[in-house]
Amino acid sequence: MYLMRRFLIILFCLSLGACGVSRGTYESAGPPNPTYKVGKPYRVSGKTYRPAADPHYDRTGLASWYGSKFHGRKTANGDIFNMNDLTAAHTTLPMPSYVRVTNLDNGRWLILQINDRGPFIGDRLIDVSRRAAQLLGFEKKGVTKVRVQAVEGPRGKLPTQTQAQKTSPPRIIPTVQPEQPVVAEKKVEPPQTDMAKNIYVQIGAYSNENNAKRIVNSVHHISNTKIEKVDVNGQNLYRVRIGPHPTVELAEIILGRILSLGHNTARIITDY
Repeated sequence: MYLMRRFLIILFCLSLGACGVSRGTYESAGPPNPTYKVGKPYRVSGKTYRPAADPHYDRTGLASWYGSKFHGRKTANGDIFNMNDLTAAHTTLPMPSYVRVTNLDNGRWLILQINDRGPFIGDRLIDVSRRAAQLLGFEKKGVTKVRVQAVEGPRGKLPTQTQAQKTSPPRIIPTVQPEQPVVAEKKVEPPQTDMAKNIYVQIGAYSNENNAKRIVNSVHHISNTKIEKVDVNGQNLYRVRIGPHPTVELAEIILGRILSLGHNTARIITDY
């Protein structure tokens, strides 16, 4: 009887220990906790950087990109870096904040979110994600000359002072939360040549026409956008597309701008 009681006590203690280990492991794995940061002055490789909020920031310099070596790691403000997201690293701008990055070699531009610090190599101005470099057209080149302008949010509205200096400022539509399409049509990869009949950027297909119209209102300042009523497996859907475009390269430029507005389901569709 004594041995049995002792055995039960030991078994109970072991079970408590196992629960404690399990609970500790579970609590230690938490989601990232990104925060808004401006930051204090800091020094890297003998150079001092002074972070500051600058709504009229407008600089020209070199852009580089970073990818797989940092993929999945935390950024300076606690985000998890994803090389396929439209983000960037800057030495002094707040995190998060937004910038319009224009590749001065080809005129392509994107709205990127600043969520990391860098680059700390020479006189480079900004370090963009691999996906941003692809859409801006300098991934293979590695480095390109860009213009970086602070904007007021993810929709890319330039400050009033900056707009006044431009002859034709972009039309800005009030922010609309991206709608998720109820049915995703089969993705067709664009061909390597431009021999396809029609090349579109498709944002999504929606069962509610009003939802489709809201999407159009949120993106038509980028390019002419249309709604097409289609039948998919007996269901009426309202397909939102931009195009057709004469080349895949032009479609990629438009795709990048649409993705930078938060429409993550957008993709290039080719109709033959």
